[in-house]
Amino acid sequence: MIPLRTIVVDDENLARRGLAMRLAEIPQLQLIAECANGYEALQCIRETTPDLVFLDIQMPGLNGFDLVCELQADAMPLIIFVTAFDQYAIDAFNIHAVDYVLKPIEQERLLEAVSRAVARHAQQIMGSKEPLVAMAAGRQADGPGRELVEAEPSGAGRPDRLTIKDGNQFQLIKTADIQWIDAAGDYMCVHAGGKTHIMRTTMKRLEDNLDPETFIRVHRSSIVNINSIKSAESQLNGEYTLSLEGGARLKVSRGYRDRIKELLSP
Repeated sequence: MIPLRTIVVDDENLARRGLAMRLAEIPQLQLIAECANGYEALQCIRETTPDLVFLDIQMPGLNGFDLVCELQADAMPLIIFVTAFDQYAIDAFNIHAVDYVLKPIEQERLLEAVSRAVARHAQQIMGSKEPLVAMAAGRQADGPGRELVEAEPSGAGRPDRLTIKDGNQFQLIKTADIQWIDAAGDYMCVHAGGKTHIMRTTMKRLEDNLDPETFIRVHRSSIVNINSIKSAESQLNGEYTLSLEGGARLKVSRGYRDRIKELLSP
């Protein structure tokens, strides 16, 4: 694959340089610029049209959210917010950010965010792009997030769909359309039908509402629909890497590899 052209934006020099050095070591990314403030980043994004931006939120002058609002939706890069504060998560997901990563950033968490960006980019190339759009001026950082209400059973007694409450609206997601689920802090990201649905719930509750014959845990923060798996590659450390329909790649930790081995058995 062609690496995602990536920009890092952070007003803290040490944090920016440290993240840039780590990203430069990830083969799926091509670091093309570093920016020390929102205004510098705005000009750089308009001139270089990157694929991905790692964006701090609290910056003097033009903060991360204001920067997103200044960009045109049709030229919007993928956004991964990087911040030391967790109170902005709902705002970040309301504008369809790829991920919301808290500082200090663990390497495993960073790689998860990159994997999510690669998958979203693959979806865009395949024509299922869901544009990142600026939030309305009246956004509320402390407002309620999406919540899992219930799972609707099918005639066979298995969960057939998830009902997600988003404000005053209810959204139904067929479980058969779900490719995988992963955790982003206190939120769950349900990837289904080329879109990512963000909700407040626990991995355990989601797992309990899904058919265990179809959905399996492959990591402490990931559940996958076995029907979406294209291939599995074994690693030297005993783990597996799964390639899914649509381009996503998931790591199978050693604690969950036995189920994958069963699936691969002739």
